[in-house]
Amino acid sequence: MGTAIVLAYLGLGLMIGLSGIGSAVGVSIAGSASIGALKKNENAFGSFMLLSALSGTQGLYGFGGFFIINTSGILTENITMLQGSAILGCGIALGLVCLVSAIRQGQICANGISGIGSGYNLFGKTMVLAVFPELYAIVGFAATFLIISGL
Repeated sequence: MGTAIVLAYLGLGLMIGLSGIGSAVGVSIAGSASIGALKKNENAFGSFMLLSALSGTQGLYGFGGFFIINTSGILTENITMLQGSAILGCGIALGLVCLVSAIRQGQICANGISGIGSGYNLFGKTMVLAVFPELYAIVGFAATFLIISGL
């Protein structure tokens, strides 16, 4: 097996692994806040659930990047070093962006959940503010798509 294909699969592993870790941490942060907030406001479970799940999307972007690359036809024994390096770069970039984005989004959602639990009407405002870190995960996913399309 050549070095280029090893680099490509390393990139795919980082893409899936880092984005999945970020989502797991993000949803755990928000989910933990939900448990605490439910003690104060049981009626807001639907809002808590939606805000807790929001950070899970970054893991989906990592999987989407994997899917795009896996179906592109590049992952063959004839892969070039440039292609393998590009996939490694995509994996590192998308994986790290999703990792940080999901964790920070989980923290924003946790703060909103805490406020809702205390009786404040913050669901819509929390959703708006939580979209900002998500935007960078979307940009990372789009960049991955554009890089792979250019190979």
